[in-house]
Amino acid sequence: MKAILTKYLPCTNTKGSRIKAWTEGGNQITIPYPHELSGQDVHELAAQSLVDKMEWKNIKLYGGGIENGYAFVMVNTQNKEI
Repeated sequence: MKAILTKYLPCTNTKGSRIKAWTEGGNQITIPYPHELSGQDVHELAAQSLVDKMEWKNIKLYGGGIENGYAFVMVNTQNKEI
């Protein structure tokens, strides 16, 4: 089982606000902040974007807030190793 961590990245002089999602193994993605969403939904979208990028199949995400962002646990719905 892998965990995905996410955090908010504020805007800079050259980039808008973003959400970064990553795993311990070095997989990562950064998405533009989706202003149509808020709270945990923003971070869950980033985590799901990483799942999609890595082509991990049959994954359900469960997560919640941590000190510096959010953490999501991936549960394989077919009970096979990711």
